[in-house]
Amino acid sequence: MKVTILGGGSWGLALANVLSDNNHECLVYDVNKSTVDTINERHFCLQLDEPIAKSIQATHDLKAALNYAKVLFFVVPTKALRTLIEAVKPLLTTKKLMVNAAKGLEPETFLRVSEVFATTLPEYMEGFVALSGPTHAEEVIQRKTTLITSASNKANDARYVQSLLHNNDYFRVYSSTDLIGVELGGALKNIFALASGLMRGLGFGDNANAALMTRGLVEMGKIYTHFGASHETLSGLSGIGDLIVTCTSPYSRNFQAGYQIGKGSDLNETIDSMTMVVEGIRTCEAAYKLSHQYNLDTPIIDALYDVVFNRIDPKYVHSRLLARDQKAE
Repeated sequence: MKVTILGGGSWGLALANVLSDNNHECLVYDVNKSTVDTINERHFCLQLDEPIAKSIQATHDLKAALNYAKVLFFVVPTKALRTLIEAVKPLLTTKKLMVNAAKGLEPETFLRVSEVFATTLPEYMEGFVALSGPTHAEEVIQRKTTLITSASNKANDARYVQSLLHNNDYFRVYSSTDLIGVELGGALKNIFALASGLMRGLGFGDNANAALMTRGLVEMGKIYTHFGASHETLSGLSGIGDLIVTCTSPYSRNFQAGYQIGKGSDLNETIDSMTMVVEGIRTCEAAYKLSHQYNLDTPIIDALYDVVFNRIDPKYVHSRLLARDQKAE
């Protein structure tokens, strides 16, 4: 099977590596010519300092990339997604199966990625699939055991992408029809990964981190309920699984950004210093506005928003959280 990967970053190349291992032909598109040249000439992922399969090819010709395959993997940060869609739309001539591998919500619209596609490319969508789960690109590209969920409103589409990516060596894929829940989990966990790193930067320990993840799941559950997502999904790979890995691993860019903020770094300087996009900051803004609009009780999200956007001292915010009224769990 031929597959196009739109985005030559670390996660895009990690997925291309999996597909190549599964004997599929991959063409990677990237706007950066030097990235394309590195893939074609050195067969290398610069962000992760790792080699990739020699069979993977790359191009900076978007039209050629779109015409290459019937399956398009979109692997760019949500901040850049609409820009890519605007570039893609006039070049499409036939329907494609769209697969999204980024995790986030739009702050201004509260839209999940599937909703962004549904409002911008409806006439060219053969179907839509979201990939989400505890999947650090660093480990996937090294072929370390990884499990992920392929989700779509159409079960056949979810299972089709599952079959493309699944192998018996290191990459196990589950399917799901709870697209809302899988997308929400992948986005919301980044908020708590950012908070986890911030707490570590302040010197908090394992007890506090465990409490953060546990109470974070409660807040995620309230948002799941609001959108009609399944709480079984929250207990799965794209929910608690992704939450655990991003709140405990140094590979998490959201954790690392929070850690630097906790150590006293300026927010803008911290973001500028990151080599990859920090989705948790944008998602925190979206979740905060959504929670207030619909009167959802999300004290951790509120607290992180105050630290990041209102620049309130995190130690004061921590004290405020602990001083909330006592209540039953």
